[in-house]
Amino acid sequence: MAQSTIQDWTESQVLLKYDEAREVKYRVYRDDGIMFQEICEVDDTPIHTLELPVGMKLDKGSYEVLLRYVLLDVVAA
Repeated sequence: MAQSTIQDWTESQVLLKYDEAREVKYRVYRDDGIMFQEICEVDDTPIHTLELPVGMKLDKGSYEVLLRYVLLDVVAA
């Protein structure tokens, strides 16, 4: 099965702790029936790819919330 785009690359400024923000971009896609949220720096340097639970299809605002949690949790670790 081919990869299909659910949400194309979207740039976002993510507010982190203590008035700190980070400019990133992300996309949501499906590959072999599994959904992923791929997060990169704006210069295309990969940050993290998150596998989304089966059946989870969200609106853009919800993907932004996931994006913030990934940056706070995974990247800060």
